[in-house]
Amino acid sequence: MERFIVASASPRRRELLSTAGFSFEVIPSDADESCEEKLAPTELVRELAFRKAKSVFENNTDAVVLGCDTVVEYGGVILGKPEDREEAKRMLRMLSGKVHNVHTGVCIISSEKTLSFEKTVRVEFYELTDELIDTYVASGDCDDKAGAYGIQGKGCILVKGIEGDYFSVVGLPVAETARALWSLGIK
Repeated sequence: MERFIVASASPRRRELLSTAGFSFEVIPSDADESCEEKLAPTELVRELAFRKAKSVFENNTDAVVLGCDTVVEYGGVILGKPEDREEAKRMLRMLSGKVHNVHTGVCIISSEKTLSFEKTVRVEFYELTDELIDTYVASGDCDDKAGAYGIQGKGCILVKGIEGDYFSVVGLPVAETARALWSLGIK
């Protein structure tokens, strides 16, 4: 059986892959995530997922390597992980009562081929009071999450509805990723 490596430190992605029945190694990527050129959000997540997978694959060419990236986008502005709690509050105020997009890119590299795709999900937030934002941010659930929220955690109380794959918002479109992995012999 081929080695399968997940090039991500995300506990959410690891949990989703484990729940789907996959066995894997974790080697977090050290890929440069800065991007000088202005890319559309879907292009950006595909590029960053590719960089992450490639950086790990270069030292593990006997493996199938999965890289992922997720960003939140509202009105053409990309919201990555907040630098601090104040930035998290600004992001949540921006998203309050609005519909935004969550883009997740996936790249799987093997010695035979590279598969790459992205999913976009529309997410609508309730109107958020300053008190709710302050309480949510103080919980720490916003830390290390694109757009300063996690739909699978306490952030579920912010979300009015979604159009699309819930698991993509969590950080990995599991069903489509599983099918891509199966096509490469990873069961």
